[in-house]
Amino acid sequence: MTEPKARVTLLHTNDIHSHLEQAAQIAGYVKSIRAKVPADELLLVDCGDFLDRSRPETEGTSGAVNRSLLQAIGYDALLPGNNEGLTYTFEQMNSFYDGLSIPVVCANFRPLRPEDEIGWLKPSLVVRKSGINIGLIGLTAPFNVYYELLGWQASDPVEAAAREVERIRNQADLLIVMSHLGLRQDERLAALVPGIDLILGAHTHHLLEKPLYVGDTAMSAAGKFGSHIGHLRMTLAPESRKWKVEGGCLSTEGWPADEEAEAIIDAGRREAKRRMSRVVAVLEEPLDWAPFRESPLSDFLASVVRRKTGAEIGLVNAGQFLDGLPAGEVTEETVHALCPSPINCCRLKLKGKELLQVMEESLLPEFHELEIRGFGFRGHVLGTLCYDGLEADADLSRRPYERISNVRVDGKPLEPDRDYTIGTLDMFTFGVGHLGLKEGRDVEYLLPEFIRECLIDELGDRQLVRSAAGPRIRLTGRNPSQRL
Repeated sequence: MTEPKARVTLLHTNDIHSHLEQAAQIAGYVKSIRAKVPADELLLVDCGDFLDRSRPETEGTSGAVNRSLLQAIGYDALLPGNNEGLTYTFEQMNSFYDGLSIPVVCANFRPLRPEDEIGWLKPSLVVRKSGINIGLIGLTAPFNVYYELLGWQASDPVEAAAREVERIRNQADLLIVMSHLGLRQDERLAALVPGIDLILGAHTHHLLEKPLYVGDTAMSAAGKFGSHIGHLRMTLAPESRKWKVEGGCLSTEGWPADEEAEAIIDAGRREAKRRMSRVVAVLEEPLDWAPFRESPLSDFLASVVRRKTGAEIGLVNAGQFLDGLPAGEVTEETVHALCPSPINCCRLKLKGKELLQVMEESLLPEFHELEIRGFGFRGHVLGTLCYDGLEADADLSRRPYERISNVRVDGKPLEPDRDYTIGTLDMFTFGVGHLGLKEGRDVEYLLPEFIRECLIDELGDRQLVRSAAGPRIRLTGRNPSQRL
């Protein structure tokens, strides 16, 4: 192994989630560092979730704007995050990464079908900087219930890391893990797998302004949405032969954007607008929306989800939307703007009494006013629950959890101990909002279509649109101060 020199400058990003303006600021910072640090001493990596389909430029260009930004910034290695893995099919992701000039590194992620060979994905990489060999190992969060429906599979990351560390440790003077596992899993990885000098973290959006140590392993992570960039200086202590990590994560607030990156974003915005100008429906009447009560648009979504899943009951939260739909022409761009979340439909089973509990919860402000972050949700608040295939009465003057009565499913009284098939949204199965829905049984996820794509498919069905006009829950006893 070669005798290492003393200095490597490492820049790292993670969880940008298509915050393109911040990516342009990062591009400007990287360019300024390149003017000061020789290319041979500089290493730049991204640890996943660079893309997010809630951003119209990403959606409307099939990620081309992100791809151009990655190449313009000039990364040395990339790691696919769970956001890429959960929102793109095998064919879509293969198209995005294939031919990219930047190596893509992940040791525990591969195609599900053996015949789907790809050349762009490597378990690890050894690069030479400042006269030393730097080993890079990628690890991403294993969400196999989803991945396998999209043509991918992920193995245990700790086992994959141990195997890859053993394989390349003797080739590397400095061994770095690019992790999209989250802080707690990074700590576990550092404790269980010896030989890792540095873990660059992501996924849980944690910010480590200064490196954190678990034993001899340093850890760094740059928060979320491009608000920070990691800037580390790595030096080898001659006496101990251990790496010293200095620096930390810097805020990008107020930094000037790179003009080349801004031009890429502007071009992507124009192209996305052109592609998403397609008219998907013409509405005779507006589909109004409100977050804290039933409205035609939310009830329509419940109808769409029920039809998509073939369930007895459709159940959605009003907070999936950011606005209503006006009468007249509706474009793909309009639907994306009011429903940006990469959320999928799913089908599960609940007993009647479990469903009733969830319905009662939805009448309480601590539920429908709940602010949510992550889990694919790109709205603001949970909002009230809206239904299809179900009707009930609710007296808001009564005590909580005693307000719902006369629940009827397809015109028949709700049976407390009977299993009902519920068509709903995948985020509920992660324990978001209503824990009762997380306990649903026989869960089936319907991928790859997002709920906005399902909406687009059904907006032309005028009968279905008209059926969303009437309320499913008849409210009485409402105080004027109540939002419901």
